[in-house]
Amino acid sequence: MHIAALVVASVACAFDLRTRRIPNWLTFGSALLALGFRLAESGVSDVEHGILGWATGVAILLPPFLLGGMGAGDVKLVGALGAWLGPGETLWMAIYTSVAGAVMAVTVSAWQEYLGQAWSNVWLLITHWRVGGIRPLPELTLSAGRGPRLAYAVPILAGTLAMLWLR
Repeated sequence: MHIAALVVASVACAFDLRTRRIPNWLTFGSALLALGFRLAESGVSDVEHGILGWATGVAILLPPFLLGGMGAGDVKLVGALGAWLGPGETLWMAIYTSVAGAVMAVTVSAWQEYLGQAWSNVWLLITHWRVGGIRPLPELTLSAGRGPRLAYAVPILAGTLAMLWLR
């Protein structure tokens, strides 16, 4: 199952880098394939484990998506990987992904001479949340923001690799 997760993450990474989109056929198809594989390999209890993994992945990335800071394809990808990995490994993969995503965001921002503005945006967002509650800040969402766009499948792949290496 780990090899399948790596293949799915790698294919998604290639699509995200090329088109800035992760296709539904890959995310939904992979999740269904994982559940079918689990059923054929180990039975219904393992399917439940895969569903919990999918739910864990979606639950972790749903808040940033709802706040406008992440694309739906990234959420669906982590859910699909969760169906292959199960809930425990999905949680670790998400932790490693967040570290890789932070490193990528700082690196890309510095490279594109946007780092100062990125830090200002973070403080603006924290202030906005403290004063008005946690909700999207329209000028800092993916749809309206002017900052560099990150192909988040890259840190998802890195997080998957790190989880498999370290766990």
